[in-house]
Amino acid sequence: MKEYSLGIDTSNYKTSVALVDSDENIVYDGRIFLEVREGTLGLRQQDALFQHISNLPKLLDEAIRAASDGKIIGAAASNKPRPVEGSYMPCFLAGENQAKVIAPLLDTEAQFFSHQEGHLEAARRFTGLKNKEKFVFFHFSGGTTEILRYNHGKIEIMGESEDISFGQLLDRIGDKRGFRFPAGEMMDRIAHSFNAQGEYRNMLPKIKVDGLKFNLSGIETAAGKLVDEIPKEELAYMLFERILECIKKIVMNSCEESGLKDVLFSGGVSSSEFIREGMKGFDECNIYFADPGLSSDNAIGIAFLGGDKFWQENR
Repeated sequence: MKEYSLGIDTSNYKTSVALVDSDENIVYDGRIFLEVREGTLGLRQQDALFQHISNLPKLLDEAIRAASDGKIIGAAASNKPRPVEGSYMPCFLAGENQAKVIAPLLDTEAQFFSHQEGHLEAARRFTGLKNKEKFVFFHFSGGTTEILRYNHGKIEIMGESEDISFGQLLDRIGDKRGFRFPAGEMMDRIAHSFNAQGEYRNMLPKIKVDGLKFNLSGIETAAGKLVDEIPKEELAYMLFERILECIKKIVMNSCEESGLKDVLFSGGVSSSEFIREGMKGFDECNIYFADPGLSSDNAIGIAFLGGDKFWQENR
């Protein structure tokens, strides 16, 4: 009989449910974007929680039907943003409580992991880093811009943005330019297709990098002043040029500080075509990008983490 592991992730952007099997196949991958009112920059936690509660029955029903030829051996969920003490966001209660309800029905225990651990696992599982015990992990998402060291299953923060994230920078400038939230994907598409004829990025200040610390509020202020002065294509291109420039610096600094050469990118911002294209030929370190579909919020990594733990303990 086939055995499946169920994963649930309820972030502040998306409701996700996934089903994987013991042969490492992704059997089901269901995601529903949370609805954000036009002209706003995200959701209040209580609104996100309500939408997750409304979305989960449909996705869970589809996942359970996908396992009709076998047995679901466990339910896992993300229950906090990061694997550190005190990390908490109410939106994760929706998935956590569903896992607690489903697990007894499956005659098993619910497993819990952080949203960040799920991102990492989904990203590395299908790259050359799958069996690597040590590497640098860049988590660039809507609310997170962190440089981390992965060491035998443990995650340690090495550096981060000291104010806003790359995702927040793009969303805030995108909102001023009239894009719907989240704005990163649309701005990336525009920047990637723009045929730059000059040094547009010189109209924006460089992002100041100090080792593995950096600030983005300065470039946010400068870009905000240009919103009504230049075409949206030029603005998007300039922003991504400066972000890419910053990323290259912190990649170099992270490899030098850690002594590691392997670098894995994950998180929604890491699915950017502009950034991926711009990192080609960067041979100072070994760069790994997850498939774009595995970079954005999903429950696949959570499902694999829960399944791995069950299958290892029951071999």
